[in-house]
Amino acid sequence: MESLQGWHLPLLDDPALVPLQTVLQRILLLSLPRRLAAGLGRRSSNASSALVALLADASGRWRVRGVMVSRPLNRRGSCWEVQHLLVAHAPLAPGPASPADSDVAGSLLREAIQRTRGASSWVASASSLDPARLAVLREQGFQPQRAERVWRWLPSGSLPAAALPPSLQLRPLQPRNAALLWHLEQATCPAPLRQMLDRRIEDLLDRSGGRGWLLIDAERNEAVAGVRWVASHPAGGQRLELSVHPGWGVLLGPACELLLRRLARRGEPLWLHSPSEDTARLHWLSQLGAQEQGEEVLMARSLWRRQEGQVSLNPARRLSAVLETLQPGRRSVPTPIGPR
Repeated sequence: MESLQGWHLPLLDDPALVPLQTVLQRILLLSLPRRLAAGLGRRSSNASSALVALLADASGRWRVRGVMVSRPLNRRGSCWEVQHLLVAHAPLAPGPASPADSDVAGSLLREAIQRTRGASSWVASASSLDPARLAVLREQGFQPQRAERVWRWLPSGSLPAAALPPSLQLRPLQPRNAALLWHLEQATCPAPLRQMLDRRIEDLLDRSGGRGWLLIDAERNEAVAGVRWVASHPAGGQRLELSVHPGWGVLLGPACELLLRRLARRGEPLWLHSPSEDTARLHWLSQLGAQEQGEEVLMARSLWRRQEGQVSLNPARRLSAVLETLQPGRRSVPTPIGPR
């Protein structure tokens, strides 16, 4: 297992690993500024890390057996996400030196967790139809947090006319109102997962790149619905995070469609994740014309690192001094009597 280096790139010739070449090249290009920032005591808030599993074939030539890419989900680095965990399609010749795909993936994941300092939790996603990946994650201590349906929507036509309630205001995501969206997402996220993600307002702004829109209840000064950019989807388009306050389900309609269209680009699809148990949202997305692309399981694990504390020797020294005075044959020191 080695951290990504420049000489690894020509070895990524397996069809399963070729799509990662652009991602890995970017990581290498940003590695130098990242080391300089680390030398100055600064942490990059969104710097990905790559780990490569190497294995020599019968001729002694090194081959990349698997690659894992991960990144921190917050500035403090307390929560990390498994972005990519891929194993080469063309294994070496069968034999004792040729590990199984599940062993390679498990070793990469375990090594990445051990190398990452300061992390207290990890999250990863896997398709519900990928039992091999789910098994690898479970073996490394990941537990299911929630199941999500994946939807692909290509906006077409124009937004149907719909008046917003008088108390709601449509506002772009900005640093001054990011706290409202943060409180909204905290309210819609399950408590165990919320603790593992450990997100703060600045983390939300980092992940969204400042791209988002809010529906704000002016009377209460709170966001009741919001959408923000999460990432560029590998299949093209944008992945968005849509949040609706539990007491404002009535907004699942033209109001939420307005939010989505604010971030839409002509000819590019939008990718949305919806909890599988949220039947109201699933029904609305279906009526909107979005196409379901399967189900993903969001998994997470906490890390419990043993803290090696230094035992204080002061009590033992004091006890030893008392016992020495009680040893036989020891001449006692007279104690002065009277005022000093």
